[in-house]
Amino acid sequence: MKEAVEKMVRALVGNADAVEVSETSDGGKNVRITVRVAPDDYGRVIGREGRTIKAVRSLLFYAGQKKGRRYHLDLVED
Repeated sequence: MKEAVEKMVRALVGNADAVEVSETSDGGKNVRITVRVAPDDYGRVIGREGRTIKAVRSLLFYAGQKKGRRYHLDLVED
């Protein structure tokens, strides 16, 4: 799932080389995906009124339903 999120985020941002995606699991059903982008690209990833990030989270939710997992997406600001 990490690769899918990374591909989506790289398509959204202007500086694709600055995108960092990491995935951690608690050993059970919960998986946390952390995304870091360049400071100029936060607005692009979040979108108007958060619509873009909500759409990515929705895709993760439905993919998790199929796999029996719960994905959490965090956009980290440095």
